[in-house]
Amino acid sequence: MIRVLVVDDHQVIRSGLTTLLESAGDISVDASAATGQEAIDAATDRPPDVVLMDLSMPAMDGIEATRRLREHDPDLRVVVLTSYGDRRRIIEALDAGACGYLLKDASPEDLVNAVRAAAAGGAPMDPRVGAVLLSERQENRAGSAAGAKLSERETDVLRLVTAGRLNKQIARELGISEKTVKSHLTRVFDRLGVTDRTQAALWAEREGIFKEPAD
Repeated sequence: MIRVLVVDDHQVIRSGLTTLLESAGDISVDASAATGQEAIDAATDRPPDVVLMDLSMPAMDGIEATRRLREHDPDLRVVVLTSYGDRRRIIEALDAGACGYLLKDASPEDLVNAVRAAAAGGAPMDPRVGAVLLSERQENRAGSAAGAKLSERETDVLRLVTAGRLNKQIARELGISEKTVKSHLTRVFDRLGVTDRTQAALWAEREGIFKEPAD
C-alpha cells in the first residue's frame, strides 16, 4: 500500500483527491494538510511514501515546504500538483527537491499513475512541463555553444565585465582603446543573445565559466 500525504489549502480539493486516490485500491491517504507547516508536522508524525504538494498556500508555500521536507527526509517523494505551469515555478519546485510536477487538470488516471510512479522511484511529469524543461535545456545548450564561439579577446572582455570593470578600465587592462572594447562587447552581446552588460555578466555567472577551480 502506497501511503500518501495530500497538501492543499482548499478542503474540497483535499477531499476529492483523497476519494480519487483511495479508489485505486493500492493507495492510502494517511493524512492531509492545508498549509506547508501542517504538511511538515504530518510527515514528521506519520512519514508518507509520497506527498502531493500544492504550491500556492498561505504562510509557507509548497516550494519551501518541499525544501524542508526533503532536508528532513532526502528519500521522500514529493509530487507537485498545481495550476501553475510557468518555467519559474517548475524550476524552483524541482530545485527544492520535487520528483514530479503535475497540473491540476491532469486526468484521474494520470494522477493515480503519477503517485505509483513516484513511489517506485520515477519522476512523473505533465507533458507540458516536460516541454518547458526541454526548452530550458535547449536554451542552456545554446548559451553554452554561444560561449564556446567567443574569441579569446571577447572572453577577456566578458571576464572583466563580469568582474564589474567599466569600459575605460577594460581598455587600460587589455591595452586596447575604448572603441575596441565597445566593438568586442557588441559582438559578445550578439553571440550570447543578450542586450546589455548586466545580462552578459549574469550569463557568465550562470554558466560558471570564470569560476576558480576547487582546491
